[in-house]
Amino acid sequence: MNVPENLKYTADHEWVRAERDGTVTVGITEHAQEQLGDLVFVEVPEVGRKLNAGDACCVVESVKAASDVFSPIAGEVVASNTALADAPEKVNQDPYATWLFRLKPADAGDLAKLLDAAAYREAVEAAGKG
Repeated sequence: MNVPENLKYTADHEWVRAERDGTVTVGITEHAQEQLGDLVFVEVPEVGRKLNAGDACCVVESVKAASDVFSPIAGEVVASNTALADAPEKVNQDPYATWLFRLKPADAGDLAKLLDAAAYREAVEAAGKG
């Protein structure tokens, strides 16, 4: 399972990358896209939308299932990857290079509450044994 060390993660299988400008970029993990299968639809949040941590803000749909994507932290959406509407398969091709949206965090300290790569790997492995 590919879990890049430079990212933070949520128990809901989102990855989060802190950017130099203070924003954060959000996508879904390799594990999440593998569980979903081939994506056929991605709906991203509108720019300007204010989100609380845990808010459902995106939808990813595959031939098997539809799943919500949750905001990992509170903040305002400053960019959405609208190109995914025409090319949802990009998430399957490279989930860590294909982002869904970017947030301006309400509190940058919230990033510290997210899982590091080792903790995320442990959570996925523990869930697989259940």
